[in-house]
Amino acid sequence: MAFITLNKKKLRYNYDQLQKLFKRNNIEWSVVAKMLCGNEKYLKEVINLGVKQVCDSRLTNLEMIKKIDPKIETIYIKPPAKANVVRIVESADISFNTEYETIKLLSLTAKELGKVHKIVVMIELGELREGVMREQFIEFYSKIFKLPNIEVIGIGTNLTCMYGVLPNQDKLIQLCLYKELVEAKFNRKIPYVSGGTSVTIPLIKKGILPKGINHFRVGETLYFGTDVYHNEVFDFMHNDVFKLCAEIIELTEKPSVPTGEFGVNLTGDTPTFDQSNLGNKSYRAIVDVGLLDIEVNHLDPIDKSMEIAGASSDMIVIDLGANEQSLKVGDLIEFKVDYMGLLRLMNSNYVDKKFEEEIKVFQLAHQN
Repeated sequence: MAFITLNKKKLRYNYDQLQKLFKRNNIEWSVVAKMLCGNEKYLKEVINLGVKQVCDSRLTNLEMIKKIDPKIETIYIKPPAKANVVRIVESADISFNTEYETIKLLSLTAKELGKVHKIVVMIELGELREGVMREQFIEFYSKIFKLPNIEVIGIGTNLTCMYGVLPNQDKLIQLCLYKELVEAKFNRKIPYVSGGTSVTIPLIKKGILPKGINHFRVGETLYFGTDVYHNEVFDFMHNDVFKLCAEIIELTEKPSVPTGEFGVNLTGDTPTFDQSNLGNKSYRAIVDVGLLDIEVNHLDPIDKSMEIAGASSDMIVIDLGANEQSLKVGDLIEFKVDYMGLLRLMNSNYVDKKFEEEIKVFQLAHQN
């Protein structure tokens, strides 16, 4: 057995810290929920925080959010596929867009369904992911303003996610200026300048965020307390809202170095070993989770005396050192996970999702 745990109190604490920060700076924000992979149990906990607006990049997840609470405003945060425009208009109140032909289809669909679909236009500011090129955005806006049943509510940008291009004052001031230019040229009000994500939060803390940036989309910092800009953890937030717990299915003292003729392993590598360790032994625990669920470079045992020795598709081997540390088969080993590790685990049907309080129930049941 292996399962993810969510600590409700720590999630609430991180949310409250962000809420205070954004409120002090007159910024609206939405929770990015894509990491939860549509898990109803965890989504309910996030919505119970008092969230009014939730972002996701998967339609099934947005549909789950609407099922939990139809009043939550939902945002589809990648350019829509043409094949999905009906589902997008039905499940997303707002979508992020970069293609005129797709927005035309959203317009037609919204008209057929008797809805007004809101859009945010994403502008390219150097990350070279989604975004209308800056020299084309005036013409782009001139066309979409003419479409029926489409309400243009914002301009936005996405940085850091693909190439690591960091937001700075210059780029975000440009974004604010583009918004002002559109408003002046077309005499239209653009309420949102959505230039903020987890990586932009340190600019608020330093007092250098341009005043025009009034909307953030935040996931990683909520769940991990991460200062993404500096690749560290904010000292006022928790970074262990989530943990991985995996059950020991074997615990044996074994040699430290494998023996035999070596070929390639499951991942196509031929590992090498320090031959000075020949003859040494250590206790090794095999836990019930593997590469099918997570890559080992995205997790660390919470007990620092333990070390990951290797992994296969369904099992991870933990070197416990010179002694077995009073562990036994059936006990749990806990791991810290990073963002990509948790994303993989949440997407695995083979890893249960629990609240941290449920660990005690499991442990008591095992003891008895």
